[in-house]
Amino acid sequence: MMAWVEKHGDTFRVRYRLDDETVFSENGFATITLAENRAADVESDQRRQRFTDPRLSRTTVDEWIRVWSEAHSVAAMTWSTYDSRIRNHILPRWSGTAVGDIERIKVKGWVNKTLRQNLADKSVKDILVLFSMILGEAVEEGLLTLNPCRKLRIAFDEAPERPHASTKEVDALAGRMDPDDGLLTVTAAYTGLRWGELAGLQWIRTYLSSDPRIEVDPKFGALHEVRGRKLELGPPKTPASVRSVHLPPFLVDELLAHRERNLDARFVFPGARGALRRRSNFRQRVWLPALAGDERPGWAPLNQEMHFHDLRHTHKTWLIEDDVPRVLRLERLGHKRKDVDDGYSHVTDLMISRMLAALQRRWETDGGGTWNQQAIPEVVPQTL
Repeated sequence: MMAWVEKHGDTFRVRYRLDDETVFSENGFATITLAENRAADVESDQRRQRFTDPRLSRTTVDEWIRVWSEAHSVAAMTWSTYDSRIRNHILPRWSGTAVGDIERIKVKGWVNKTLRQNLADKSVKDILVLFSMILGEAVEEGLLTLNPCRKLRIAFDEAPERPHASTKEVDALAGRMDPDDGLLTVTAAYTGLRWGELAGLQWIRTYLSSDPRIEVDPKFGALHEVRGRKLELGPPKTPASVRSVHLPPFLVDELLAHRERNLDARFVFPGARGALRRRSNFRQRVWLPALAGDERPGWAPLNQEMHFHDLRHTHKTWLIEDDVPRVLRLERLGHKRKDVDDGYSHVTDLMISRMLAALQRRWETDGGGTWNQQAIPEVVPQTL
């Protein structure tokens, strides 16, 4: 196919035929040289079958996101996160804009002058990754030639290292809660289970006799909060999250006693009146007050920056301290094996028994003395 240049008023235009024999015009070239260069690019792209129909690039961001959304099937929690980022950040800036009009420099300005002024860098990076993924598929479908989100060279701040707790600090933290909330906290620290995996844990998946363990179910292994309102059971975070989490002896005893206190409960850690737990409620009513401490019983403040999820970091740190093999750490925490060596190593019963013995020693040495009581002596926190 040939492209040609024509004089058009005070400027020049490039004309060429599309696959359906329609003649398309690109107007507004200030000089004949610019127009001829564009005509050469069009012919080159057509010969190499890399030419993008310019009419497709007029698809608006709104229209493309609708098409993109309908083609994707992800977990409810993941989609809730995508939807929030699209509604609150992407569409307010790009709604009504044709995908072909999105320029790299404009994306960079949006990131630096709008998003980073109001959000943490981690959140900004997540939004940009999603926008790049959306536009990347527009490239694959022929709406764009290049993804304008690529090679932005934005220097995001490194995420700060998350805190972890000592065994005594977990003991102290749990001791500032009622027994059921305390056991939830202890279970998180000694298993590495995520909040959703614990909040959605059912007794039918909790085995406390032979080979004590918790099974994370592939279909209903986690509780999800959809759009911050609806609570529903669904798959855990990743396929690798479907796993068996073995329990040390002390935790088996505590869970057995806990079940006796909640004989009619379907869930291991239900909320008030057997309802499903909301993470935000637990954080505000239980977690933050426990971290803050209380002068009356002599409870010193603990690390105010620690999140419930940091109990997962805590568990991993303990496993490293106790020389638990990497392959078992990955499996226990539900992480995908990525390194070459991971594929040549396997979890054995001996590894599991040694790990459980180490967790049991932690409990017997520094934990379990006070956590399930109503008052505990002052605990001086470590620097985390």
